[in-house]
Amino acid sequence: MNKQTKSQWDFGELFPTEQTRRVLSVSELTGQIRRLLEKHVGQVWVTGEVTNLRAQSSGHIYFTLKDAVAQLSCVLFRSESVTHREILADGQKVLVQGDVTVYEARGQYQLIVRAVELQGVGALQIAFERLKQKLAAEGLFAPERKRPLPKYPQRIGLVTSPTGAATRDVLHVVQRRNPGLEIILAPCRVQGEGAAVEVAGAIRMLNAWAAGGREGEKRGKGAEGTASTLPPFPSAPSPTGERKLDLILVTRGGGSLEDLWAFNEEIVARAIFDSTLPVVSAVGHEIDFTISDFVADVRAATPSAAAEIITESVYASREFVSEAPSIMRQRVRRHLDREMEGFEGLKLRLERVHPRRQMNEWLQRLDDLQSDLMRYTRQGVRDRVVGWNNLAARLWRARPGQRLKERRALLTQTRRRLIEQARLQLREQQHKLESLDSRLRLLGPEQVLARGYSITRDAKSGKLLRDASEVKAGQLLKTRLSVGELSSRVEKPN
Repeated sequence: MNKQTKSQWDFGELFPTEQTRRVLSVSELTGQIRRLLEKHVGQVWVTGEVTNLRAQSSGHIYFTLKDAVAQLSCVLFRSESVTHREILADGQKVLVQGDVTVYEARGQYQLIVRAVELQGVGALQIAFERLKQKLAAEGLFAPERKRPLPKYPQRIGLVTSPTGAATRDVLHVVQRRNPGLEIILAPCRVQGEGAAVEVAGAIRMLNAWAAGGREGEKRGKGAEGTASTLPPFPSAPSPTGERKLDLILVTRGGGSLEDLWAFNEEIVARAIFDSTLPVVSAVGHEIDFTISDFVADVRAATPSAAAEIITESVYASREFVSEAPSIMRQRVRRHLDREMEGFEGLKLRLERVHPRRQMNEWLQRLDDLQSDLMRYTRQGVRDRVVGWNNLAARLWRARPGQRLKERRALLTQTRRRLIEQARLQLREQQHKLESLDSRLRLLGPEQVLARGYSITRDAKSGKLLRDASEVKAGQLLKTRLSVGELSSRVEKPN
């Protein structure tokens, strides 16, 4: 048989000597992953927050995009013509376009950035940021050039649409808080094509009218010198015959970014910056910020808030004037109370340091000492008498004649010493009293006056004068001498 017969027990090679497998190097595996990412993911748009921004001296920019749970490494090469790379900053939320790839040296996937935009905002927001940075670099937003608003404005210029809600809000607040405020309206469009030219023209026209120039009676002109669509500006002078504006209010109601865009134009910013009058910008709602807000001298959150800021001093003064009588009465009463308290305090202090009171206190102290001395003397005498009686009893019982004589002599001597000691203490206390009395007399004002000094007081209030700067020319004075008093008038204080 040519063909070899296999039995049911023939299973072939159970344990092959070599197992078939493919082993990749790290670079080969990383290359395959990079090709898969570039082929199946490719170019994408990614949004996130910029962090760990690092600009190399080579011009390349490295940063990380992150959200709440993940992060992505990004690189923006210098050779890429990305127009908005300057908006990249830590914490900035951006929208980037790029190619997903793998940086094989670290085995890390990354995004090679091709375009950058602010997150959720299109070309308008980018243009806003670019113009804002440009004008800030030129110093249009500098705080030192901001001018304070007049405290009590009498006439203001209003740049807005005559039919808008902002006009009604401003008029309503002014009528309620300062009805005497005169408003010169420079009507213009506040949104749409050409609105920025009209706003800028209205601002320039108000400045020219306030300066008394003929341009104020003409139509406002834009930056290109073309006439705007503004109606003729009213040229009526004030009741006093002078054209005077205290400030300009540029305002409009709220709206979208596109609706407010006229106030983000450079022509409006330049007109506000060139204005010789202080400018208040109140565009949109509280959350809205425009270029005109940054250039203006004062920014208000809303048109109503702007009117309240302009009329604040007059409104506060009106309340102050109405409350002034009661405030004055309260202050006068408090002042009188404080003066009365001070007077009572001085009176008490004078009573405490008065020489008569001190003399009385020392006399009272002397009486106390004398009483103590007499009490101690009587007590000593009693003690001695008791002792003598005891001794006499013992002597009577013992009847020693010699000891009786000795005891009698001792008793006489002790009595004499006791009397002498009592007299000595009385003399010492008398000397102390006389010394204190002499010291009190020397410290008294009569002794000071007797040495040639004098005491000068204000003739009306009786206030004691210690400093020549406290007197004024023409003030009446009273001078007390050792004997008598003199009255004088100040001719020229030194």
